[in-house]
Amino acid sequence: MATKVGDDPDSLMSLCTVFCLKNLRRTMCHTGDRDRLCLRPDVFLPSEICDKLVNVYMDLVHTDSNFEPQDGFFQLFGDPRSTRLTRLQLREDFVRDKDLEAIGKQDLMELHLTYCNRLTARSLRSLQSFRHSLMSLSLFGCSNIIFRKAGAPLAYAEDDDEDDDEDDLVERLETQTVDSDFSFQGFNRLRLLNLGGLPGLMDVEMLLKPLPSLTSLDLSGVRLPRPAFLAQWKERLTSLVLYNVELSEELIQTLMQFSTLRHLDISRETQRTSKFKMTGKILSSLVQGLVNLVSLDVSGHIMLDNCTAPAFEDAVGRPSIEPSKSSIYPLRDLKRPLQFLGLYNTTLCNVTHIPAYKVTGSKNEDQILNAIEVYTDQRPELAHRAINQLFDIARIQHCGQLLRALKLVITALKTHKYDKSIQVTGSAALFYLTNTEYRNDQSVRLRREVIQVVLNGMEQYQEVTVQRNCCLTLCNFSIPEELEFQYHRVNLLLLKILEPPRQDESIQRIAVHLCNALVCQVDNDHKEAVGKMGFVKTMLNLIQKRLQDRMCDQVMEFSWSALWNITDETPDNCQMFLECNGMNLFLDCLKEFPDKQELHRNMLGLLGNVAEVKALRPQLLTKQFITVFSDLLDSKADGIEVSYNACGVLSHIMFDGQEVWSMEEPTRSYVMDKMWAAIQSWDVTSRRNINYRSFEPILRLLPQSGALVSQHWATWALYNLVSVYPSKYCPLLIKEGGVPLLQKVLELDSSHQETKDMASKVMEQCENFKDDVMDTSR
Repeated sequence: MATKVGDDPDSLMSLCTVFCLKNLRRTMCHTGDRDRLCLRPDVFLPSEICDKLVNVYMDLVHTDSNFEPQDGFFQLFGDPRSTRLTRLQLREDFVRDKDLEAIGKQDLMELHLTYCNRLTARSLRSLQSFRHSLMSLSLFGCSNIIFRKAGAPLAYAEDDDEDDDEDDLVERLETQTVDSDFSFQGFNRLRLLNLGGLPGLMDVEMLLKPLPSLTSLDLSGVRLPRPAFLAQWKERLTSLVLYNVELSEELIQTLMQFSTLRHLDISRETQRTSKFKMTGKILSSLVQGLVNLVSLDVSGHIMLDNCTAPAFEDAVGRPSIEPSKSSIYPLRDLKRPLQFLGLYNTTLCNVTHIPAYKVTGSKNEDQILNAIEVYTDQRPELAHRAINQLFDIARIQHCGQLLRALKLVITALKTHKYDKSIQVTGSAALFYLTNTEYRNDQSVRLRREVIQVVLNGMEQYQEVTVQRNCCLTLCNFSIPEELEFQYHRVNLLLLKILEPPRQDESIQRIAVHLCNALVCQVDNDHKEAVGKMGFVKTMLNLIQKRLQDRMCDQVMEFSWSALWNITDETPDNCQMFLECNGMNLFLDCLKEFPDKQELHRNMLGLLGNVAEVKALRPQLLTKQFITVFSDLLDSKADGIEVSYNACGVLSHIMFDGQEVWSMEEPTRSYVMDKMWAAIQSWDVTSRRNINYRSFEPILRLLPQSGALVSQHWATWALYNLVSVYPSKYCPLLIKEGGVPLLQKVLELDSSHQETKDMASKVMEQCENFKDDVMDTSR
């Protein structure tokens, strides 16, 4: 069978990198003095491997909840004689000043720091150490890197600030002052610089003065009081990004001088905050003056005048990217179509003929996906809006580029794990992009990526909307099969959701449903592990709360069903049920909800599991419990299920013999008579609402003569199941050695004739089934 798109295996390099990072002390490191992580003396790593190790390390820190960040990791790359670093991409608050100091001897060529808000002016000293080699530097969103604590020198004591906590950070920011000592003097090789998002207190003109050779500059959100200073790069810059920079006539006139410019971004987040109004004349001047332009972004601008073709002209012909046919008049002056044109949050994106190969906007799916792709990394506020529009397409219409859409949303969720708005819209979009309609187009690997980012969101946010979206998305997967690779983690998260006594009702309902599905049809090791997480106690707490509210809803029924599943053939979980006051809750539920058939069936199924454990049966041998089980033999609830399960509980108790029956009332013979009568009343052709994974608990009741009613119940159960579901249960009975045990029933003189008759029919049914399987002539 051909593999699906996106199902290609990881490269050997990627697999080895992840393995080494998760097993540092077993591979490339050893433990040194004071338990420090040290590189082995015989390890020498080239830049290709070192860069990969650091960049993948950052990815794992952000996206893998099981990955433990290693204190002192960056110190492993402190000596360029054994390790070489050249290109690093570090992001968010995991990066500290000490990490950059640790790699200060390296000849870095590229260093991209994104939203590293824990970096202070102390890290500017580290940047100075890279000045002879650095060609590309991004400090995007590192809002504190130009500040230092008031009165403090740039260099700190070696161990100072080693483990900042939040209080230290707040205190530092409250007394921050701009560091005026740092300069880009000596950064002679620097060509690409991104200072986007740095605070307005920064004197960008003075800071950039020593960098005459820049070819790419990003000043997103930076205040430019004297924009004419940019003219010093008019013959060198090929890329200039001025996102969320307040435009002015002076700035526009300065931009006209940039003859070498190939990419210009003068876009805005929102139209409402801009005093400057874009006109067709200004747009035309830019297009005519910047003759080498291949990429232009004017997103978020209000066009003061109408510069688009009238509707009747716009509707003529098929969509064209030829500049001469452009529906946007100023773009007709282009010599060739643009490679990229940003029109997001403008009315211009709605026209038919746009002279660009790639356009961001909100007119159609392609424009929206382009917007998510282009803006995710550094403009989450725009990516959030675009994902919300994708959500509407997936919900109301049909997503035509499913794989691309899924990958883009996954990337956005990974990149902005701590951005609540992205997590809300992204998780909602994933719910619709993973539903049944799209399922066949998705690879196993892609669906696993979805599960991982969903669980990341559940871990990071306790907010109701995110939790609900994530739980609903998990419902789109085959459970437990598709979640098994994250089985321990997903169960922990769901149990954490269910801990609060007053959790949102819809989330409780979905989470309990997922918990129930996760413990159904899994092996006993999984069930025992989940039981140790507090599963049984959590379900009983939910039941207790519903009892207090006198409410029998889906949460109540799912909770009992989940307990039924998790106690199946797991004695430890059965014992937890008894120790956590489960029997009293059972009695209270029976009394409070006497007519809830589904509830009764689930509770009796659970107690059947408890009764299968010989060591626990004495705890069921009380007058109160036996009387309740006897009374339930007469129940007609849910067909025969409640009566059947009550008889199953009593059959295991009877199997232990007369000597354990210590109560005077009801008598053992009285209960046994009621059991015979109940079994006689059941229709052996009844279709069942039950699923046996093993017949072992039933089979042990067959070859014995101490409790003939137990033998009769077990034989009836087998007869019913192999008669109604032969293809499912005949193989199971044969596999588990049931036929020889039934033969022993026939050989026992004590067995009732009716029991023997049923045993013979079960054996005959199995024999017929084997013959049907072997017969290939039909």
